[in-house]
Amino acid sequence: MGPEERAGALDQMKDGEFDVLVVGGGIVGAGVALDAVSRGLSVGLIEARDFASGTSSRSSKLIHGGLRYLEQLDFELVREALTERGLLLQRIAPHLVRPVPFLFPFTKHWERPYIGAGVALYDTLSVTMGTSRGLPNHRHLTRTGALRVFPALRRDAFVGAVQYWDAQVDDARYVLTVLRTAASYGAKIASRVRADGFLREGEHVTGVRAVDLESGEELEIRAKQVVNAAGVWTDDIQEMVGGRGQIHVRASKGIHLVVPRDRIQASSGMILRTEKSVLFVIPWGRHWIIGTTDTSWDLDKAHPAASRSDIDYILDHVNRVLRVPLTRDDVEGVYAGLRPLLSGESDETSKLSREHTVAHPVPGLVLIAGGKYTTYRVMAKDAVDAVVHGLDGRVPPSVTDRLPLVGADGYAALWNQRRGIARKADLHPSRVAHLLRRYGSLITEVLALMEEDPGLKEPLAGADDYLRAEVVYAARYEGARHLDDVLTRRTRVFMETWDRGIAAAEEAARLMAGPLGWDDAQVQREVEYYRKRMEAERAAQEQDTDQEADAVQHGAPEIVPEDGGARVAASS
Repeated sequence: MGPEERAGALDQMKDGEFDVLVVGGGIVGAGVALDAVSRGLSVGLIEARDFASGTSSRSSKLIHGGLRYLEQLDFELVREALTERGLLLQRIAPHLVRPVPFLFPFTKHWERPYIGAGVALYDTLSVTMGTSRGLPNHRHLTRTGALRVFPALRRDAFVGAVQYWDAQVDDARYVLTVLRTAASYGAKIASRVRADGFLREGEHVTGVRAVDLESGEELEIRAKQVVNAAGVWTDDIQEMVGGRGQIHVRASKGIHLVVPRDRIQASSGMILRTEKSVLFVIPWGRHWIIGTTDTSWDLDKAHPAASRSDIDYILDHVNRVLRVPLTRDDVEGVYAGLRPLLSGESDETSKLSREHTVAHPVPGLVLIAGGKYTTYRVMAKDAVDAVVHGLDGRVPPSVTDRLPLVGADGYAALWNQRRGIARKADLHPSRVAHLLRRYGSLITEVLALMEEDPGLKEPLAGADDYLRAEVVYAARYEGARHLDDVLTRRTRVFMETWDRGIAAAEEAARLMAGPLGWDDAQVQREVEYYRKRMEAERAAQEQDTDQEADAVQHGAPEIVPEDGGARVAASS
């Protein structure tokens, strides 16, 4: 998925006709592309910005059954999600999805039988569906026992606890891996291509009118079926067909804080009940991720802003149980994302908010919306099943439940060999472990770059958790078009460093320049854009309201303007 592959994909989009064209490069769109191409269909996918640049890179990064949905008696959603969790851990992406423990503190003694029964049912559902392999069973802890696991807790804030296991993932990296898997089977994929309207033959949708935002070139992409997998932009895309839509999506903003690992002394994650929902404290390498909020958002969908009140809300709730409270000075990173929740015109339809739905509003167009990250594969299967109804001829059923993603095959053996790999590559074993958890068996491609240029073994200046080779790899193989793509999504430098990646920006841009053909002027343009974007986000986080925070973030420029007028010659 490098520059040459993007150019080739655009050529095919201009000249041919796909069985399926997917609009949207988040987790659902990526899943649809993989499901369709692995059934033998010809597939194209376009994304207006970078892959996973919306909801799919700004989640809680959990692969979980949704313990709290048991309390709502939504057993089917939990069963489905636990099944998917097992598939991802064991077969589809063992290199990217890994177990993580959570402590659930009780504030009242009566909560032990109540919450304990829910967690026991959660584990039982996993066992009965054969999806619990590799995950320990829950265990009840006294207050003293819980403090051994989570010494940072205030002793007077709880009376006991239960510890259970779920799983986590780097959400943006996972999307990229699904897309690369689809591309390996022949899907044609291009970012920075915006859908502006539909091609029609009478009432039948026959494709999409689009614009390549990098060059400004207008495209007509023909397809027998178009799938709208645009998440919070679903209604916007839906309006292009005219008339009343069948799916209505509202955006709910969730923000997360990132703090250094040493600020909270614990060997487990934690889940807390709040008056509105739940709050997670999630281990993340040398950091903790703490979130989330759940508030309505009707402002800029491209850059949802975290306000001071959002940050204070999370700090206030987590500090109620911490022995040493966190302050704003402890926060090294903040990110905000939007959940696409299904909404209806009555309370009855609004209850579907965490479920997904598929609609076929006009011939040739399928809409998919709602759901949760963990169940993306089921959503994709359902969308392609709907597509199949509109195609002539027999199409095989979905095979993605037994299709490993690229990097999964051979991962277990390579993990066992990591010390030998480290000696041969002259890297520290922890570096090899880091690479294996990000690339799986594709580590051989990253190591080949280092062998070609030993200087790429060095850590990235200002972000030494990542190697310089990873930046080059992102530009050459992973569809990264701009500096923001690398520092925000291919790596997590923007949220894992105190300066949000400013110190790493210059070196990273220069490393990207070779694969992408940038001159010095473009390098400086990329660095300046990134710096202004990060400054705008930090300034927004000092504002009290959503409106004020959104207004501040609107002041930052776009490296690829939404009007398609970038004309970035060096990267088009």
